[in-house]
Formats: sequence, C-alpha cells, structure tokens
Amino acid sequence: MKDTGNISANAAPPMIDIRNVVKKFGSFTALHGISAQIREGEFFSLLGPSGCGKTTLLRAIAGFEPPTQGTVLIGGKDMTGTPANERPTNMVFQSYAIFPHLNVAENVGYGLKTRRLPRAEIAAEVEKVLSLVDMEGYGSRKAHELSGGQRQRVALARALVMRPKVILLDEPLSALDKKLRDQMQVELRALQKSIGITFILVTHDQEEALIMSDRIAVMFEGRIAQLDTPEGLYRRPVSKRVASFIGVMNFLPATASAGTVDTVTLDIAALGKIDLPKSALPEGLAVQQIDTVGVRPEMLTLLFDDADRAERRTEAKVTATQYYGDMTYYTVALPGQDEPVTISMRNTAGRSVAPVGSSVSVGWGADSIVVFEA
Repeated sequence: MKDTGNISANAAPPMIDIRNVVKKFGSFTALHGISAQIREGEFFSLLGPSGCGKTTLLRAIAGFEPPTQGTVLIGGKDMTGTPANERPTNMVFQSYAIFPHLNVAENVGYGLKTRRLPRAEIAAEVEKVLSLVDMEGYGSRKAHELSGGQRQRVALARALVMRPKVILLDEPLSALDKKLRDQMQVELRALQKSIGITFILVTHDQEEALIMSDRIAVMFEGRIAQLDTPEGLYRRPVSKRVASFIGVMNFLPATASAGTVDTVTLDIAALGKIDLPKSALPEGLAVQQIDTVGVRPEMLTLLFDDADRAERRTEAKVTATQYYGDMTYYTVALPGQDEPVTISMRNTAGRSVAPVGSSVSVGWGADSIVVFEA
C-alpha cells in the first residue's frame, strides 16, 4: 500500500487507527491486513470498485464486522469486543433506514429517546440538528412525504443528534439524481467543516471522492493501493491501475535510460525524447522498470493556429468528438501509435470544434508526464 498522506510525528493522534485489519468470510479474505490512520475532523473517503472491501472496512470500524485479525482504535481506545451501539460512531446507510411510521422529529430523536432523556431536552436537540441540515419546520412531516434529498438529511440528522466522534457514510447519495447529488455533496462537505466531526465516506464514485475528501484511500481487492490527498491521487498516481480508476489517463509506451546525475531520459511513443528530473519519479522506481508514461486529457492541447504556443507539439488526426457544452473531448490518433489518445478542451468564445478527420497539432509539456513501471 502506498501512503503519501501519513500523519506527521508532530500531528495530533489519529481519531481512527486501523492496525493490520484482516477480515475473512470462510475461505474468502475480504481485507488483507489494512492499516491506515484517519485524523480528527477529517473528511476521509474509502474509494474503489464494487467488491473491493471498502464497505467491509467501514463495518469493521462501526463494529458490525469484527476483524478476524488486527485492531481498530477510536480516540486512542481499542474497540476490540466493543459492540456497535457502544462505539462513538454513527452510520448513515445507503437506504437511509427511515422509520415509515414515525414523523421527522420522531425519527431524528429516536436514539435520544432510547437513552431516556427528558422530552423537552430531546425536542430541543432535535430542533437544533434539524436546523443544521436545513430541515427547520419539518418535524411533523411524515416519512412518506419526504423527497430523496430530505430523507438523506433526516438520516444524517439522526446520526448527528447522538453527538458521535465519527460519522460513517455508506454511499448515502447513490440513490439521488445527479443534480440533487451534486447539491448534497457540497452541502455535506460544508456541514462537516462547520461541525468538525470526522466523516468517513464509502463511495465508488471518483468525482464524489475528489470533491468531498481531505484524503482518499483507493482500494482494490481488499488492499489499499494508495492513500493520498485528492490532488496527490490525481496528479501523482502510483500505479497504472490507480491512474485508470481516478479520472481518465492516456497511456503511451516509453523506454528510459540514464540521463545526467539528476535526470532520466524518456523516449515516448509518438512524442519523442524528453528529460525528466529524477525527483519526478515514484519513490523506489528504478529507471529500468519504466515502460509506460501517462498524461491526463486536459494536459494535452489542440493548437488551433500558429499563435497558440506550447512547450512541445506533435501532429495528430481527430477520429471522434464528444461535445458536452462547456467541454469537448477529442479522440485523436498519434503517428505510429495504435491506441487513441483523449484530449479535453474548454469551449471558449470564438473557438470552434475541430471536425472529425481533420489534422491537428497537439501541444504538451514535460511536466505533465507521469511515469509508471511495467
């Protein structure tokens, strides 16, 4: 596991400390020795495809799936043997799990009622948390009268009212339509920042994780492939698999040879030779291991006239276009390269869309190149 977002020695102790957690279901191993630290007040995401183990790890933190091996510490306390209802966590499920026979206020205050708090205290706490999630005045509304976004807010309020140290979110926005989902992403992030509680989100949506998170753990097959900030994951993926999963990446064959003391020389298919500083290489990657480079679509530019400048340029032919209004995605063929390359261009005023079949110049720079091993 590559962790480029570790907590420094001088930082506060982690809110969540996951130590070598293994989870087996019979002969199947869902988690292979996961270790990670999550900071207090952090918005942390577990990102990966279906079946990668992210929900199992979330449930291990919550206490619903005790680890086969390893430990989970919350606030410095070992949670081994501590049942879910006694942990300082609360979970918001994908289905929201709103009680249909209770109104909004009764749903939100249900946990407080089980603690046998005075009715007036429960009402005050419920009103306070409904205000936090922009649901003032909805206390008497029935569950079946709520929209999907309102149900999501009620589920979140029910978790917040218990004042946990950690909120666990199991794909809570997946049932919403795109416009509402985009809105709720912004609202949820703003809410988390305002109250300062640690949030852990499980999602398979790369864009959602990038927008909302302080740090992200990308998981494949029960292991963390890379733990980093959103920018670090996008700009410095440590493997072709991570690069492919986070956004779009063009891959081109390359050979590497020693340059100067401080540089390595890359010969990139269809692009030619460049010198890269050795500091740009992934830690521990030897020159002879390099066989591929990657470049993001937005790091390539169509040069529409001679006035357009670029550090380097190569010729190409447009083979397909996808027009999105604000952006156009071009598929282009580079000389001598079988695999097509994707280029994204913002549709600015006066810029026309290059037609399919047209010959174009593609501009790029050496600092946009990411190096990968075989």
